[in-house]
Amino acid sequence: MADEKRPEIKREPEYTIKFIPPQGGDVKNIHLSAQALKIGAVSLAAGALLFVGAFSYAVYSTFAVRSGASEVRELREVNKIQQEQLLNLSKKANALQEQMDQLRQIENDLRRMSGAAPAKDSDAQAPSSPAADGNGGDGTHDGQGGPIVQPDFNNVGQVLDLVEQGLAVRRQSLLELKQQLQARQDMMGTSSLNDLGMPGGTVPAIWPARGDVSSPYGLRWNGSDFHPGIDIANDMGTPIVATADGIVTTAGWNSGGYGNMVDIDHGNGIMTRYGHAMQVAVVAGQHVRRGQVIAYMGSTGFSTGPHVHYEVRINGTPVNPSTYLH
Repeated sequence: MADEKRPEIKREPEYTIKFIPPQGGDVKNIHLSAQALKIGAVSLAAGALLFVGAFSYAVYSTFAVRSGASEVRELREVNKIQQEQLLNLSKKANALQEQMDQLRQIENDLRRMSGAAPAKDSDAQAPSSPAADGNGGDGTHDGQGGPIVQPDFNNVGQVLDLVEQGLAVRRQSLLELKQQLQARQDMMGTSSLNDLGMPGGTVPAIWPARGDVSSPYGLRWNGSDFHPGIDIANDMGTPIVATADGIVTTAGWNSGGYGNMVDIDHGNGIMTRYGHAMQVAVVAGQHVRRGQVIAYMGSTGFSTGPHVHYEVRINGTPVNPSTYLH
C-alpha cells in the first residue's frame, strides 16, 4: 500500500517578544499570535481614546466650574455694592426727612408765636409735635414698634418723593405765613368733620388716639427701617378709636410684629390698621362707627413701650396716615 500524504496544517504565525535583562540572566520570551496581537493593539487604542476623552472632559469641567464660581463672585460683589449704595441713599433720605420735620416744627412754632392759622398738613409729613397739633400729647411718651421692613429702592424713592413734595408745600406755606395774622383755631375743638370736606364717614379723618407721635411714617433708625405707619404713644390703656366707619376684618393677635391688632375695611379700597394693643374691644365682622373705641393702648408684639401703630392702606399699599389726621 502506497503511503498517503497527510494534508499540511497551516499554522497561524506567531510573534515573539523577548525581555533581555540589562545585567545578563535568563531571557524571557512571550509568544503572541497575530490575532492576540491585533486584539491587544485595538484594546490599547480604545484605552487611549477613553483616556483622552476623560482627560478632556475633566479639563472642560474644571474650567466651567471656575468660570461659574467667578461669575457668582462677581454677582455677589455687585450685589454688595448695590446694597451699600442703597443703604447710603436710605440714610440720606432719612436725614432729609428729619430736616423736613424740623422745618415743619419751626414753622409751627412761628405760627403759634404770631397767632397765625395752623399750617396745612398736605405736605404728607408726620407732625413733629402732636401736642402742638391738637392731639393731646405732652411730649413724654416714646413707645415705638411695627414690622421690620428692609429699605428697598421703591420705599426709599417714595420717601424722596414725599420730601420733594414737602419742600414745595413748605415754601408755599411760609409765603402764606407772612400774610396771616389771624387767631389760631383749635382744629380738634372747633372744626367739625363735615368742615374737612370728607365725603360720608368712611374716610379716615380723626386721630386714632391721643398722645405723642413717637415714630413718623417713612424711614427711621438712620435709614435702616421703613415704617409703614405712625406710632402714637401714651399711657397703657389709653383708648384707641376707629378713624372712620367700617367693618372689622381682623381683631386679635398678629405674629408679624403687630401684637394685638385690629384691621377695619372702610370700603373703596381703604383699610386702617391699629397695632400693639393691650386689649381688643371688637370682633371680626363687627360694624364700627368713627370715634368708637376698638382697643386699648398696649405694648404687645415688636414694641418698646405703650403706643398704637396706625396705618392707612389704599388697595393694600401703605400711605402716609398724616394726610388723614385732623
